[in-house]
Amino acid sequence: MTDHRRIRVLWPDHLALARGKYLPTHLAHRGTRHSMSVFALLYDRDMIPAPGTRMLEGFPDMECTIDTSAIRDGWEEGVGVVVGDLVSDGAPVSFAPRNALREAVAAWEALGYTPKIGIEFEAFVLQRDDEGGWEPYDCPGSYVYGTGPMSDPMGIAEAIHDVADAVGFRLESVNGEFDSAQFEFTLEYDDAMAAADEAFLFRAMARDVAYEMGHLLTFLPRPLLDRGGSGMHINLSLVDADGNNALLDPAAADGLSDLAHRCIAGQLHHLSAMGALCAPTVNSYKRLRPGQISGYWANWGHDHRCATVRVNPERDGSTRLENRMPDASAPIHTVVAAVLTAARLGLEHRLDCPGPETGDAIEEACTDRFVADGLGGALAALAGDDVFADAIGRGLVDQFTAIKEAELGKYLEAVGDEASARDEFTDWEKAFYLPYL
Repeated sequence: MTDHRRIRVLWPDHLALARGKYLPTHLAHRGTRHSMSVFALLYDRDMIPAPGTRMLEGFPDMECTIDTSAIRDGWEEGVGVVVGDLVSDGAPVSFAPRNALREAVAAWEALGYTPKIGIEFEAFVLQRDDEGGWEPYDCPGSYVYGTGPMSDPMGIAEAIHDVADAVGFRLESVNGEFDSAQFEFTLEYDDAMAAADEAFLFRAMARDVAYEMGHLLTFLPRPLLDRGGSGMHINLSLVDADGNNALLDPAAADGLSDLAHRCIAGQLHHLSAMGALCAPTVNSYKRLRPGQISGYWANWGHDHRCATVRVNPERDGSTRLENRMPDASAPIHTVVAAVLTAARLGLEHRLDCPGPETGDAIEEACTDRFVADGLGGALAALAGDDVFADAIGRGLVDQFTAIKEAELGKYLEAVGDEASARDEFTDWEKAFYLPYL
């Protein structure tokens, strides 16, 4: 730690924000303190007395504890960075995303498996317009899987990649995505908590780097309605006690184990409830629509990008279940916890896996089930899925639901109803979400 002039202590909140404090290096071991009622906040700094936040009890403190051995070089010169844990009265804060993920991992470990996670981000780069707002990054020569200056004339993605290399973020690939001004960043897989922490810090770094260059990197799911959406794909595999990929069964016709099929079944069965946590903004449902290749249908498929759960074609250590429904307006740790929890429920409840998608699954699929048609529907689905809510933790669900119901209420007051503004990126979204996501 002596090589750092200060330490940036960060922790993930319920709004997918990286909150924290800068600490002098010699005091970092003490951690820091924050009001627990930060979990009562909305993006506009309005507050509601969400369950557990103790807003009406004097805004008491919670502690952010850190492991000093986990401090790593940050992306600001001379500043170390570390992800902290939130504790209140000696117990983990139940609705803190990192604590929810720790519980989800422990539940799999109790069954004898270690979950491994790989995370892919899609994001748009925006530049300032003549009125001080934001417009798409000017890169008319960009194309799908584009690299180099034609896709990235100002070197925004390249600069993010350079900083990632310098501070030790393990990027697997960077490329232009489907639409102009859109990029994909893929991180190497790791143990679930390590992967979520890495992705959390990477997202904060990437936005900082782009902003310092005069641009906005937005992970909002669909900020440009004339283009497709941006997702956050969660790749899950499970390692057994012998170190083998437990999703494999060489004797099975498709090479997948019964465990793999149960995990798929759980994710599809609880898809709508998961949506509230994994696609938690009104903007999310402008991406989750037919024809968006976004995780809309409750389906799965072999190497099928129009399926919500895609199974890669290799049958080796890389075999994984890629859930394509989430987006990065959600807290990363919460999303990973949701995927792990739904998959585990498929195993524990021995849910039957439907057959794989055989159609194109663009406007129609082999199923008539799909995600909710808006945030309101997703919150209702979460409220109606007691099995999933109990498994991921009532503390998290109750606090998150209260915040999102208040957020939805503000949106409806501004636009009337979700359906009427489905084909518009509203001024409300621009003001409420864009600066933060």
